Amino acid sequence: MQCSDCFPITPIEDMGTVKIRRAPPVLASVIQAAGYTLNDLNNTGYEIPYASREQFMAVMKLLEKSPVTERTAVCVTGTGVSGFFERWVSLEQLKARVFNQTMVDIISNQEFCSYMQPIVDSAEQIIGFEFLLRPLPHGLEFQPHTLFEVARRSGFHTYLDRAARRSAIESSARHLPDGIKRFVNFLPSSIYNPKYCLTHTFQTIEEQGLRPEDFVFEVVETEKIRDIDHLARIFSEYREHGVHVAMDDVGSGYATLEVMSRLQPDYVKIDRGMISMCDQASHKQALIREVVEKAGRFGGKVLAEGIERREEFEFCLDNGIELAQGYLFGRPELEPPARFFES
Repeated sequence: MQCSDCFPITPIEDMGTVKIRRAPPVLASVIQAAGYTLNDLNNTGYEIPYASREQFMAVMKLLEKSPVTERTAVCVTGTGVSGFFERWVSLEQLKARVFNQTMVDIISNQEFCSYMQPIVDSAEQIIGFEFLLRPLPHGLEFQPHTLFEVARRSGFHTYLDRAARRSAIESSARHLPDGIKRFVNFLPSSIYNPKYCLTHTFQTIEEQGLRPEDFVFEVVETEKIRDIDHLARIFSEYREHGVHVAMDDVGSGYATLEVMSRLQPDYVKIDRGMISMCDQASHKQALIREVVEKAGRFGGKVLAEGIERREEFEFCLDNGIELAQGYLFGRPELEPPARFFES
């Protein structure tokens, strides 16, 4: 089973067809009145042939002004695309794709790589790395959050999330020995059915000859947790395949202590906003101690993110936090730092 969101992203060709499903009947009249050819789509909708990029853009402008509903779906196919790989999206998603073509090309061509930021223990020994999506060294520049936002708006977030996980896994295979933890982000909203949607990830780990127990999959910082039951099913599927799970940004407002206690992740990452200047802020200290105490009830390992000052690190160590990450120990880089190979 494979959902259409995971299909390869084919380019919008200069000659092709715009297909429309679940459109109001009045839309046909509007399109024909504008002088466009309109063909019936097996009684399920319409299709509008176009013969140039200019015609395609004109059809887009027409649809933008025409009566459509939230249920209306559109699909753009070129002359060489089979129906099996048709990707149906909303009109808003298609518009987001058309008007953010450079970013969509980066997603489609997977013009990105994975940088690695070290995670250390109390002795400042590197025990793992978090893998972070970044532009290629000599590729087009982009901000990761902007790329994911364009992916979400254009309907490509499932494709990008899966490709980013694969990039992280393959990068870890090139650079890290067995026994080093690899923290890899994921978007819960991109995983519709964990049993099917995560198959590709587990296959990649196996193909690379890696050990599942070295992986920790964490909910990314931009993902608001809306469906706890769905996230619990995702966690369960990961664990059934021998990998660990983590909650990111605990204390930020989205990842609440109640959610943490319910999901009982293997790793609990405290929000960098709570860690910054924590040695001087009593309200932050109280919340940090509460996170450590509640995580300890189910055996979750606590990791402090965003540490930039030694005083922050020392406070965390004094209050039972086992792991740390931040600029104090290393910035994200393409390869592990030299000291990693010396230890």
